[in-house]
Amino acid sequence: MWNDFNTGDYNGMIAETIDIKGKDEKPLRVYYSHPVKKKDVPSIVLIPHMPGWDEYCREASRRFTEHGYAVVCPDIYQDYGTGRPGEVSKKMMEAGGVKDESVMDDVRASIDYLKEQEDSNDKVGVIGMCSGGRHAFLAACKLDGIDAAVDCWGGGVIMKEEELSDARPVSPIDLVDRLDCPLLGIFGNDDRHPGVEEVNKTEAILKEKGKDYEFCRYDGAGHGIWYYDKPMYRQEAAMDSFNKVLEFFDRHLK
Repeated sequence: MWNDFNTGDYNGMIAETIDIKGKDEKPLRVYYSHPVKKKDVPSIVLIPHMPGWDEYCREASRRFTEHGYAVVCPDIYQDYGTGRPGEVSKKMMEAGGVKDESVMDDVRASIDYLKEQEDSNDKVGVIGMCSGGRHAFLAACKLDGIDAAVDCWGGGVIMKEEELSDARPVSPIDLVDRLDCPLLGIFGNDDRHPGVEEVNKTEAILKEKGKDYEFCRYDGAGHGIWYYDKPMYRQEAAMDSFNKVLEFFDRHLK
């Protein structure tokens, strides 16, 4: 939980950008933060949101590492070049959007890298916000080796046929039968993408299928309630939900 530590304990981390082995041996840029002088370390893959591989994602990675997690945040837009996050995201959008298959390949490589580390306890969770929340839900349905997943306000888990594209060829909810790890959802009731109706439908399907899930919803909050650099930030909902995420990951990964 937040601020739940002993001031006498050692604390240290390394956070850096590195290349890991991606699909077909192709180098994949990731932001990697991990505790030092620790054993049996649980791990998290943090999937970037829009506008991409940005400062918030890096800071969120370190924040989870402060609580004992090794974190890999892959640059899922690296095929669109380098530059400021907003510039790279614009190139990605102009190209038709990052492909789900490409993101899943990057998440798969990130999971493998984390599990290969000598200090790993072999447990890995995934989390994403906004589009990354949708990708986290999709990864939990498509990829093996995920022990817990968190979808933070991910819109597009349920998609209409006309919303499908070459980049997003499947509605993640259609793969829900393959979901075999616990899922936590964080949502604001004033959000429009996903709106309350989509969240209700998602929950109804998860319940019908007998899946292990928890949904936390907040009145007076919309999209992106953790983003303290934007007007959408909601302090009470942000801290309450972050603590719920920590408790969820601690329960399933530590």
